[in-house]
Amino acid sequence: MSEAVKPTASAAKPSSARVLPALILAMLAYSVIQTAVVPILPSLALELKVSGSNITWLMTANLLSAAVLTPLLGRFGDLRGRKPMLLISLGGLVLGSGLAVATHSFSLLIIARVLQGAGGGVLPLAISIVRDELPREKVTGGVAAISASMGVGSGLGLVATGLLLEHWDYKSIFWMGLVAALLAIALVVVRVPKDPVTDKNGGADPLGAITLAGWLSALLIAVSRGNEWGWTSTKTLGLFAVAAVVALIWGIIEVKVKHPLVDMKMMARPAVAFTNISGLLIGFGMYGSFLVISNFTQTPEKLAHYGFTASVLHAGVLLLPSAAGSMIAAPVGAMMIGRSGPRLPLVLGGLFGAVSMAYLALRHSAEGDIYFAAGLFGLGVGLAYAAMPAFINGAVPAEQSGIANGMNAVLRTVGGAIGTAVLGAVLTGDTMKFPPQIAAMIKVQLPTLDAYKHAYWITAVICLIAAVVPFAIRTVRTAAPAAPAGESANAPQPTKTSA
Repeated sequence: MSEAVKPTASAAKPSSARVLPALILAMLAYSVIQTAVVPILPSLALELKVSGSNITWLMTANLLSAAVLTPLLGRFGDLRGRKPMLLISLGGLVLGSGLAVATHSFSLLIIARVLQGAGGGVLPLAISIVRDELPREKVTGGVAAISASMGVGSGLGLVATGLLLEHWDYKSIFWMGLVAALLAIALVVVRVPKDPVTDKNGGADPLGAITLAGWLSALLIAVSRGNEWGWTSTKTLGLFAVAAVVALIWGIIEVKVKHPLVDMKMMARPAVAFTNISGLLIGFGMYGSFLVISNFTQTPEKLAHYGFTASVLHAGVLLLPSAAGSMIAAPVGAMMIGRSGPRLPLVLGGLFGAVSMAYLALRHSAEGDIYFAAGLFGLGVGLAYAAMPAFINGAVPAEQSGIANGMNAVLRTVGGAIGTAVLGAVLTGDTMKFPPQIAAMIKVQLPTLDAYKHAYWITAVICLIAAVVPFAIRTVRTAAPAAPAGESANAPQPTKTSA
């Protein structure tokens, strides 16, 4: 463990009005471009002349890249400084978006999505910068705003896609990502100071990084392609086995090496471990719900007798309340954390998600049902995302903040991949049967209404479990107040988190 870090005096720290806009824009740039391609995958398959199964690599490649690079960038931020790594992360967004704008090749577009996955490092790095740089009384609100921006950006990305496609082609989506990333880089360069907190006693762990990338790659490819290959196929089961074996090897390496990429003792702390479980479950719900609701609203009502025959833009507008809900959740979550700790918003986050999905399973015939459920779900996701960094930052020292939050972000991504795969399997496993002359005119199979109901109920149960998990965390340690100049910081003090 490195020596305790001496925070700079609050008086010398930059104001939140200077630093936060740059970090929030960076988070929005990544989250918008990550989800913006989701509703246009079928049209991209036609545009690029690839199969429907192969086009999903545009999401799989991005999720895989983000899962691998997020903890690495978080850890290098701990070792070498958060600002330089944040600029590298945003640089990946710029390079990926620029390549996507410049090419018509499917293979190069996959490479572009891999480069964009570097943007996953924005979340842990931005949270660490807030913890390092902002006055103590602004940290909780700042972290909540950045975390909630993930949900806000995801919702806005769906709407932006529809708006852009009304007037331009799919490349306009990547132009949007390119411009947003360039603006974020400019603001970060100008407004974010060089951070003083680095783990000077730490070191690189190349073998840990390779094995982490290995088991995450095997797991995410198996999960993402399981519907196509078959969940009991040799390829799928083989990749799951590889993931399990390499994960075990990775765990042994991290315990043995002097300077591990991920401190396994840190990961085993209840506040970290159970928060990561919640992140996995909430990620399942968020990404899975976007897939299910977007598909449901775009279903042709006259043919299926459900859905709203929505365009991509209309479907995005129906999901827009989720972004509004996440935006509202940031200050509300920060207030709750300040008053009673992070447990209440994390519990409410899962509970609101469960109620919204159960509501859709029971009521889904009017657009108002979608608006209400999306808004409530977005509020829940925003509260949960605001609470998770508070739990983690209170349980780990400042020099491990980047990797700790990075692993939490990875598990959200893994949960999202599992959610989309599982719910996708539910929808494709129960499809409508049409007469041959009608079936020949339909480009895709339509799930039955019961399939959608089952998907909603599954998501509701997952979110309900996420609401229960925080009760396993008895206490959380809050970061020590900033010490006056010349004095060392006090040790973190345990604070009750009972809701």
